[in-house]
Amino acid sequence: MVKKLIVVAVLLILAAWSGFPAILHAMGLHPSYSGTRYQLPGERALIVSTSHGQLGDSGKKTGVFASEMTAPYYAFLDGKMLVDLASIEGGEIPVDPISFRWFVEAPSDKRFHDDAEFQNKVKHSLKIDDVDFTKYDVIFLAGGWGAAYDLGFSDVLGRKITEAWNAGNVIGGICHGPLGLLRAHDEMGESLVKGRHMTAVTDKQVAELGITLTPQHPERELRAAGALFESSTAVRDFFADHVVVDGRLVTGQNQNAGTEVAEAMISVAGGRPK
Repeated sequence: MVKKLIVVAVLLILAAWSGFPAILHAMGLHPSYSGTRYQLPGERALIVSTSHGQLGDSGKKTGVFASEMTAPYYAFLDGKMLVDLASIEGGEIPVDPISFRWFVEAPSDKRFHDDAEFQNKVKHSLKIDDVDFTKYDVIFLAGGWGAAYDLGFSDVLGRKITEAWNAGNVIGGICHGPLGLLRAHDEMGESLVKGRHMTAVTDKQVAELGITLTPQHPERELRAAGALFESSTAVRDFFADHVVVDGRLVTGQNQNAGTEVAEAMISVAGGRPK
């Protein structure tokens, strides 16, 4: 009898555990996208990622949060666009191992695991110094904790974003990705983010996750640079979602906004509904 009770208890625990991803999804993690899908056949998209793979001096691995790269990638690819990946230093892009944990990974991450071509692009990303950003219709800045160490400090990225913006291209990003806009300028030589409505990871989310050692926090830095910062909140901001479109600038609050931001960018760039 005792053995039977133990078996039943174990089965109940396993059933509850296997349902954990569904619970997180219901709370707001990786929401299903139900909006309009767009196509921009033959045009080009560039996803820019961090090259930083360690969280401070903790020894813990970090990098891009997987879905912040995979979700926009497949939105652009399914929109019949040509998609390239670049990073600050080029070469293999570090992916935060937590983002590939079974209870956190997004549907786009699972698709990535079966996509040898995409995996090869991640392993051999282009170095931003060698990329002409003006040749891309849309440029997407992926986030993750690694981005807090290099995107906002890169003069090269700032210059490249400035060139793309002044060429009339669509710029966007999510989570920590918008930090890559801090050194960019508009046609008048003013800060690209100053006076523009946008969003990114909130100070509340940074505090809730307890990762405050990074050198830059998106909400803090963007507000200081004059951005008109917007966001949504939830019991935990990790489950919040918010997207802002300000002309050719499209930003999303965190990992939950990847697909929506990418689709909005395709639309702004002239894409047509599927």
